[in-house]
Amino acid sequence: MTENQISKPLQRILFDLTGEDRFDIALQVATKDLLRLKLKEAEERLAEFQNRYAMDFEKFKQAWNDDAIPQRHSYEVEKDFWNWEAAETDRRKLWQMLDQLP
Repeated sequence: MTENQISKPLQRILFDLTGEDRFDIALQVATKDLLRLKLKEAEERLAEFQNRYAMDFEKFKQAWNDDAIPQRHSYEVEKDFWNWEAAETDRRKLWQMLDQLP
């Protein structure tokens, strides 16, 4: 996508948000900012689960496999497992994306 394919109002917003006047730099800054925001959100979700279960996901997953999680087949606990795993995956993917940017 090039600068010519972005509407002028969107370009102005991008320039205003980033404080940059070059399109390529503004897009890079905005992308990094969005990735950091998404990463912060993922970290907050992870912290909620870690606080709820007083362990990190790897320990929770091991306890799950060892049948050491109380009511592990309840809807709430299974939902937490899948959402926690998704947040871990999101965090990894977001870090990978951030590492790809200059």
